[in-house]
Amino acid sequence: MADVPESIAAFLRGRRFAVAGVSRQSGQPANAVFAKLKRAGYEVFPINPHATQVEGATCYADVGAVPGPLDGVVIATSPSVALGIVQECGDHGVRRVWFHRSFGDGSVSEEAVRACGAHGIDCIVGGCPLMFCEPVDFGHRCMKWWLQRQGRVPR
Repeated sequence: MADVPESIAAFLRGRRFAVAGVSRQSGQPANAVFAKLKRAGYEVFPINPHATQVEGATCYADVGAVPGPLDGVVIATSPSVALGIVQECGDHGVRRVWFHRSFGDGSVSEEAVRACGAHGIDCIVGGCPLMFCEPVDFGHRCMKWWLQRQGRVPR
């Protein structure tokens, strides 16, 4: 993966991911991440405590409900629930978390980032897999370029 920060390359070397925040309403950032990872050949599980099925897949209420180990979790929720998801990751042996963010705060919570450190979880703060998981569309390529220069996406 050319021009990909090591933290992101390490995350994308995993094969089993969950995406927290997938919605019953299509068009949400978490849904786009879920669909992209699935198309790229990853085994992906949607997490939403208020849905049983999303994007044609069985939806899980939390990280612990996903069968088997996970290589990472993409958090694409409001910042107010990010800490709880990080705690679930710590409780279930998830070692990598990616806090989705483009413009605005995204899913980033400083408390959740600190909790990653306390749980020994490697975390990526900012950006999203659509900026790095090939093939990257023109829009996400441009957003990545701009947001990296703003310090909002790992370089």
